[in-house]
Amino acid sequence: MDKVIEINGLTKLYKNARGITDLSLDVERGEIFGLLGPNGSGKTTTMKVMTGLMKPNAGTVKLFGHDIHIDFEKAMVRTGAIVESPEHYLYMTAIDNLRQTARYYPDINNSRIDEVLELCGLIQFKNEKVKGFSLGMKQRLGIAMAIVHKPELIILDEPLNGLDVEGMIYVRNMLKHLAEQDKVTVFLSSHLIHDVELTCTRVGIVLQGKLRAVESMSDILKSFDSLENYFVNEVEKNAAI
Repeated sequence: MDKVIEINGLTKLYKNARGITDLSLDVERGEIFGLLGPNGSGKTTTMKVMTGLMKPNAGTVKLFGHDIHIDFEKAMVRTGAIVESPEHYLYMTAIDNLRQTARYYPDINNSRIDEVLELCGLIQFKNEKVKGFSLGMKQRLGIAMAIVHKPELIILDEPLNGLDVEGMIYVRNMLKHLAEQDKVTVFLSSHLIHDVELTCTRVGIVLQGKLRAVESMSDILKSFDSLENYFVNEVEKNAAI
Protein backbone atom coordinates (compact mmCIF):
# COMPACT_ATOMS: atom_id res chain seq x y z
CA MET A 1 0.00 0.00 0.00
CA ASP A 2 1.09 3.58 -0.73
CA LYS A 3 1.33 6.03 2.14
CA VAL A 4 -0.41 9.22 1.07
CA ILE A 5 -0.30 10.98 4.47
CA GLU A 6 2.55 10.63 6.99
CA ILE A 7 2.24 12.64 10.21
CA ASN A 8 4.95 12.29 12.82
CA GLY A 9 5.07 13.89 16.28
CA LEU A 10 2.87 16.80 15.24
CA THR A 11 2.45 19.45 17.95
CA LYS A 12 0.76 22.83 17.66
CA LEU A 13 -0.14 24.64 20.89
CA TYR A 14 -1.85 28.00 21.33
CA LYS A 15 -1.33 30.48 24.15
CA ASN A 16 -4.25 28.92 26.04
CA ALA A 17 -2.40 25.54 25.87
CA ARG A 18 -5.03 24.04 23.58
CA GLY A 19 -4.13 22.50 20.24
CA ILE A 20 -2.59 19.15 19.34
CA THR A 21 0.26 17.25 20.98
CA ASP A 22 2.55 14.57 19.51
CA LEU A 23 0.11 13.34 16.87
CA SER A 24 1.43 10.56 14.60
CA LEU A 25 -0.57 8.89 11.85
CA ASP A 26 -0.27 7.26 8.42
CA VAL A 27 -3.08 7.06 5.85
CA GLU A 28 -2.94 4.77 2.83
CA ARG A 29 -4.11 5.33 -0.74
CA GLY A 30 -7.86 4.80 -1.20
CA GLU A 31 -8.77 5.03 2.49
CA ILE A 32 -11.54 7.20 3.89
CA PHE A 33 -10.03 8.19 7.21
CA GLY A 34 -12.14 9.98 9.80
CA LEU A 35 -10.75 12.13 12.59
CA LEU A 36 -13.49 11.99 15.20
CA GLY A 37 -13.69 14.18 18.28
CA PRO A 38 -15.74 16.82 20.06
CA ASN A 39 -15.56 20.50 19.11
CA GLY A 40 -12.28 22.00 20.32
CA SER A 41 -10.41 18.70 20.37
CA GLY A 42 -7.84 19.75 17.76
CA LYS A 43 -9.30 18.46 14.49
CA THR A 44 -9.25 21.77 12.59
CA THR A 45 -5.80 22.63 13.95
CA THR A 46 -4.52 19.33 12.57
CA MET A 47 -5.97 20.10 9.16
CA LYS A 48 -4.62 23.64 9.11
CA VAL A 49 -1.12 22.29 9.72
CA MET A 50 -1.66 19.50 7.15
CA THR A 51 -2.54 22.02 4.44
CA GLY A 52 0.23 24.50 5.24
CA LEU A 53 -2.08 27.14 6.69
CA MET A 54 -0.32 26.96 10.04
CA LYS A 55 3.19 26.02 11.13
CA PRO A 56 3.60 23.42 13.88
CA ASN A 57 5.69 23.81 17.01
CA ALA A 58 7.15 20.37 16.33
CA GLY A 59 6.73 17.38 14.06
CA THR A 60 6.25 16.87 10.32
CA VAL A 61 3.50 16.31 7.78
CA LYS A 62 4.24 14.64 4.46
CA LEU A 63 1.73 14.36 1.61
CA PHE A 64 2.81 11.99 -1.16
CA GLY A 65 6.27 11.93 0.43
CA HIS A 66 6.71 15.73 0.35
CA ASP A 67 7.00 17.78 3.54
CA ILE A 68 4.17 20.32 3.51
CA HIS A 69 6.34 23.06 5.03
CA ILE A 70 9.44 22.44 2.91
CA ASP A 71 7.97 21.45 -0.45
CA PHE A 72 4.50 23.00 -0.30
CA GLU A 73 3.68 22.99 -4.02
CA LYS A 74 4.68 19.36 -4.59
CA ALA A 75 2.75 18.29 -1.48
CA MET A 76 -0.43 20.17 -2.44
CA VAL A 77 -0.56 19.82 -6.23
CA ARG A 78 -2.40 16.48 -5.94
CA THR A 79 -4.51 17.60 -2.99
CA GLY A 80 -7.90 19.29 -2.65
CA ALA A 81 -9.07 20.72 0.66
CA ILE A 82 -11.76 22.53 2.61
CA VAL A 83 -10.64 23.75 6.03
CA GLU A 84 -13.35 25.39 8.14
CA SER A 85 -16.08 26.87 5.89
CA PRO A 86 -15.73 27.04 2.09
CA GLU A 87 -15.54 30.56 0.70
CA HIS A 88 -17.47 31.61 -2.40
CA TYR A 89 -18.06 34.67 -4.55
CA LEU A 90 -21.71 35.13 -3.60
CA TYR A 91 -22.49 37.51 -6.47
CA MET A 92 -21.28 34.93 -9.01
CA THR A 93 -22.99 31.78 -10.26
CA ALA A 94 -21.95 28.28 -9.23
CA ILE A 95 -20.31 27.60 -12.58
CA ASP A 96 -18.40 30.89 -12.48
CA ASN A 97 -17.13 30.08 -8.98
CA LEU A 98 -15.78 26.80 -10.35
CA ARG A 99 -14.27 28.53 -13.38
CA GLN A 100 -12.49 30.90 -11.02
CA THR A 101 -11.07 27.94 -9.06
CA ALA A 102 -10.11 26.19 -12.31
CA ARG A 103 -7.81 29.11 -13.24
CA TYR A 104 -5.32 27.86 -10.63
CA TYR A 105 -4.89 24.53 -12.42
CA PRO A 106 -3.95 23.52 -15.98
CA ASP A 107 -6.28 21.80 -18.43
CA ILE A 108 -9.65 22.10 -16.66
CA ASN A 109 -12.32 22.62 -19.32
CA ASN A 110 -16.06 23.28 -19.17
CA SER A 111 -16.78 19.59 -19.57
CA ARG A 112 -14.88 18.81 -16.35
CA ILE A 113 -16.67 21.64 -14.53
CA ASP A 114 -20.07 20.26 -15.59
CA GLU A 115 -18.93 16.77 -14.56
CA VAL A 116 -18.08 18.00 -11.05
CA LEU A 117 -21.35 19.93 -10.74
CA GLU A 118 -23.20 16.76 -11.72
CA LEU A 119 -21.20 14.70 -9.23
CA CYS A 120 -22.04 17.14 -6.42
CA GLY A 121 -25.73 17.35 -7.35
CA LEU A 122 -25.60 21.00 -8.45
CA ILE A 123 -25.81 20.80 -12.25
CA GLN A 124 -29.38 22.14 -12.33
CA PHE A 125 -28.30 25.18 -10.26
CA LYS A 126 -25.09 25.96 -12.15
CA ASN A 127 -26.32 29.31 -13.51
CA GLU A 128 -27.79 30.52 -10.22
CA LYS A 129 -25.97 33.03 -8.04
CA VAL A 130 -24.47 31.50 -4.91
CA LYS A 131 -26.00 34.16 -2.64
CA GLY A 132 -29.33 32.34 -3.07
CA PHE A 133 -27.90 28.93 -2.13
CA SER A 134 -28.74 27.13 1.08
CA LEU A 135 -25.95 26.30 3.54
CA GLY A 136 -25.93 22.71 2.29
CA MET A 137 -25.67 23.78 -1.36
CA LYS A 138 -22.75 26.06 -0.49
CA GLN A 139 -21.08 23.13 1.27
CA ARG A 140 -21.51 20.94 -1.81
CA LEU A 141 -20.16 23.70 -4.05
CA GLY A 142 -17.13 23.89 -1.75
CA ILE A 143 -16.55 20.18 -2.26
CA ALA A 144 -16.91 20.64 -6.02
CA MET A 145 -14.23 23.36 -5.89
CA ALA A 146 -11.96 21.03 -3.89
CA ILE A 147 -12.19 18.19 -6.43
CA VAL A 148 -12.39 20.04 -9.75
CA HIS A 149 -8.72 19.34 -10.52
CA LYS A 150 -9.09 15.57 -9.88
CA PRO A 151 -6.97 15.43 -6.70
CA GLU A 152 -5.68 12.12 -5.41
CA LEU A 153 -6.15 13.32 -1.80
CA ILE A 154 -9.11 15.27 -0.40
CA ILE A 155 -8.89 16.89 3.05
CA LEU A 156 -12.31 17.92 4.35
CA ASP A 157 -13.00 19.68 7.64
CA GLU A 158 -16.54 18.82 8.83
CA PRO A 159 -17.83 18.23 5.25
CA LEU A 160 -21.32 17.18 6.38
CA ASN A 161 -21.99 20.34 8.40
CA GLY A 162 -25.08 22.19 7.22
CA LEU A 163 -26.34 19.34 5.07
CA ASP A 164 -29.84 17.92 5.39
CA VAL A 165 -30.29 14.14 5.50
CA GLU A 166 -30.52 13.86 1.71
CA GLY A 167 -27.40 15.99 1.31
CA MET A 168 -25.47 13.90 3.85
CA ILE A 169 -26.34 10.70 2.00
CA TYR A 170 -25.39 12.28 -1.33
CA VAL A 171 -21.98 13.48 -0.13
CA ARG A 172 -21.32 10.23 1.72
CA ASN A 173 -21.97 8.18 -1.43
CA MET A 174 -19.88 10.57 -3.52
CA LEU A 175 -16.85 10.20 -1.23
CA LYS A 176 -17.24 6.41 -1.24
CA HIS A 177 -17.42 6.43 -5.02
CA LEU A 178 -14.24 8.52 -5.32
CA ALA A 179 -12.38 6.21 -2.91
CA GLU A 180 -13.59 2.93 -4.39
CA GLN A 181 -13.61 3.76 -8.11
CA ASP A 182 -10.75 6.24 -8.42
CA LYS A 183 -8.66 5.26 -5.36
CA VAL A 184 -8.86 8.83 -4.07
CA THR A 185 -7.76 9.14 -0.44
CA VAL A 186 -10.19 11.04 1.78
CA PHE A 187 -9.18 12.54 5.13
CA LEU A 188 -12.10 14.11 6.94
CA SER A 189 -12.90 15.43 10.39
CA SER A 190 -16.26 15.29 12.12
CA HIS A 191 -18.05 15.22 15.44
CA LEU A 192 -21.02 13.38 13.84
CA ILE A 193 -20.51 9.80 15.01
CA HIS A 194 -23.23 8.18 12.92
CA ASP A 195 -22.03 9.72 9.67
CA VAL A 196 -18.40 8.81 10.33
CA GLU A 197 -19.50 5.22 10.96
CA LEU A 198 -21.34 5.11 7.62
CA THR A 199 -18.58 6.84 5.63
CA CYS A 200 -15.12 5.95 6.89
CA THR A 201 -12.98 2.84 6.53
CA ARG A 202 -10.74 3.81 9.46
CA VAL A 203 -11.17 6.17 12.39
CA GLY A 204 -8.90 8.09 14.78
CA ILE A 205 -10.28 9.39 18.08
CA VAL A 206 -8.98 12.82 19.12
CA LEU A 207 -9.59 13.96 22.70
CA GLN A 208 -8.08 17.11 24.25
CA GLY A 209 -5.53 17.47 21.48
CA LYS A 210 -4.22 13.92 21.53
CA LEU A 211 -4.84 11.01 19.19
CA ARG A 212 -6.11 8.39 21.62
CA ALA A 213 -6.90 5.46 19.33
CA VAL A 214 -6.95 4.39 15.67
CA GLU A 215 -8.96 1.40 14.41
CA SER A 216 -10.52 0.11 11.20
CA MET A 217 -14.28 0.50 11.07
CA SER A 218 -14.72 -3.21 10.49
CA ASP A 219 -12.83 -4.06 13.70
CA ILE A 220 -14.76 -1.41 15.66
CA LEU A 221 -18.12 -2.79 14.56
CA LYS A 222 -16.99 -6.35 15.23
CA SER A 223 -15.92 -5.57 18.81
CA PHE A 224 -18.28 -2.76 19.84
CA ASP A 225 -21.32 -3.06 17.51
CA SER A 226 -21.26 0.69 16.84
CA LEU A 227 -18.81 3.56 16.57
CA GLU A 228 -20.69 5.33 19.37
CA ASN A 229 -19.97 2.48 21.78
CA TYR A 230 -16.30 2.55 20.77
CA PHE A 231 -16.11 6.32 21.19
CA VAL A 232 -17.73 6.24 24.64
CA ASN A 233 -15.35 3.46 25.66
CA GLU A 234 -12.33 5.55 24.61
CA VAL A 235 -13.68 8.64 26.40
CA GLU A 236 -14.19 6.67 29.62
CA LYS A 237 -10.81 4.98 29.31
CA ASN A 238 -8.98 8.29 28.88
CA ALA A 239 -11.00 9.96 31.64
CA ALA A 240 -9.75 7.25 33.99
CA ILE A 241 -6.16 7.97 32.91
